Amino acid sequence: MDESSMRAVGWARSLPMGTSPKTARDWARAHLETLGWTHSYPQTVDDVLLTVSELVTNAHVHAHSTARLVMTWDGRCLHVTVHDDAAAPPTPRAPSRDRLGGRGMLLIDALADGWEARPCPDGKSVTACFRPPSTAGTAA
Repeated sequence: MDESSMRAVGWARSLPMGTSPKTARDWARAHLETLGWTHSYPQTVDDVLLTVSELVTNAHVHAHSTARLVMTWDGRCLHVTVHDDAAAPPTPRAPSRDRLGGRGMLLIDALADGWEARPCPDGKSVTACFRPPSTAGTAA
């Protein structure tokens, strides 16, 4: 393998409507355990799991769609992606005392090292990146 090649490990899971966010979190936690993150980076694991929960919930509630969850570790960044069937990008809303909810993307913005939404021919993908604390300051 030459230096321009990248090694990565990844997992994917389809979460139909009606699947609880806990199912998604449990699935993600099991894979983070294989990376050793639950022991080495427990705070980052908590951030990843909250993000998984929010993205899957958004796919179910706002897109009325199955959530296709993909996690990929490339040695520098854990990419957490959820694809759904709605073309509209997520729109962070200002917090309000008058309504429940609407803070998911604000939470992800605060927890992740970065996030982006990309349109796809059959919906969109929202990806959040998490770097372990030892690599959080290095350039991607």
